[in-house]
Amino acid sequence: MTINSRIKISPPTADLIRGAQELERTEHGVLPHRLPALAVRQSADPQLRLAEAQPSGVRVVFRTTATTIELDTVRSRTTYAGLPARPDGVIELVVDGLLVESITTAGGVTTTVSMATGTATVEEGPVWTSRFTGLAPDAKNVEIWLPHNEITELRELRASAPIHAAEPSGRPVWVHHGSSISHGSNALRPTETWPARAARLGEVELINRGFGGSALLDQFTARALRDTPADLISLKLGINVVNTDLMRLRAFRSALHGFLDTVRDGHPETPLLLISPIFCGIHEDTPGPGAFDTDALAAGELRFRATGDPAAVAAGALTLRVIREEMRRVVAERAETDAHLHYLDGLELFAEADELLHPLPDALHPDAASHVLIGDRFAALAFGPGGALSS
Repeated sequence: MTINSRIKISPPTADLIRGAQELERTEHGVLPHRLPALAVRQSADPQLRLAEAQPSGVRVVFRTTATTIELDTVRSRTTYAGLPARPDGVIELVVDGLLVESITTAGGVTTTVSMATGTATVEEGPVWTSRFTGLAPDAKNVEIWLPHNEITELRELRASAPIHAAEPSGRPVWVHHGSSISHGSNALRPTETWPARAARLGEVELINRGFGGSALLDQFTARALRDTPADLISLKLGINVVNTDLMRLRAFRSALHGFLDTVRDGHPETPLLLISPIFCGIHEDTPGPGAFDTDALAAGELRFRATGDPAAVAAGALTLRVIREEMRRVVAERAETDAHLHYLDGLELFAEADELLHPLPDALHPDAASHVLIGDRFAALAFGPGGALSS
């Protein structure tokens, strides 16, 4: 059953979409991107291409008196043969700041990859309609949060009453960049990734630039952050540099300074919080690269392990302990000329003691409960009284 609607927007327009960097017109409608097209081209990295097109933190925002709202979407997801299917995406309705309903997605395009052969099969399903009914007829601010873990094309927005672009909330705009943990990793819902939860508690407007596997100090990412309007900025860096074994200490130090320099070109006095990695046992003292645990894969489980040599640390190989110390040192050095740069040790968000209570399911990513824990702690430490990002 569909709305006999006076309002139909095909596809939703840019003035209704927050949290995206660009909108790409597709055969189905529009696809939100969280990096500029130029950055994606420069990366030539399929992992980044996948991550930036997953709309973590992106939402459709408007004001209406409608009692029924529908959003048509087409999802694209990837699964792996022989492993448990990743959770379906979730689309959530928030009205005047309160979560009203969560709807699990279906249909769309599913690509199944065989890790044994490297081949892939593609299955195409129908357009998915998220339908929200029984809403109060009063004027209200509506946010439809898109799945953080599925590429989502927006096809059509329908409502039983006129839709108006929402006025700016007046809240500070917080731009956050990080790895898959910031992207959402094992969070079950888009409003419960740790950045989304922290933003809600801190009463700020989130722009999430967390990219799974892709927080690698790339200059194109730094330029995108430089060019994004922001009142507050945080950068959670380190884990991807270690688990990709991307660079040694000498290169990391220079790349981190360069990344900060580029962000500062556009935000010279914006409060900027540099966050080091949370606890991850496999990489605390063992360098990357990280790899799939083949024994776990044989048992139908997904787990990671570190494959580097701890002895290589003396020659500049990176571990999480090394990364934290170097990040602390860089912030201390820059503090002499940058009073608005701050450091937060990631172990204050999730430490070894927390991992004992909330084991990392795959030895790398926090579970859903840990996202809540990290979000709550970050909100208190960063946005609370005396916090680096407090107003």
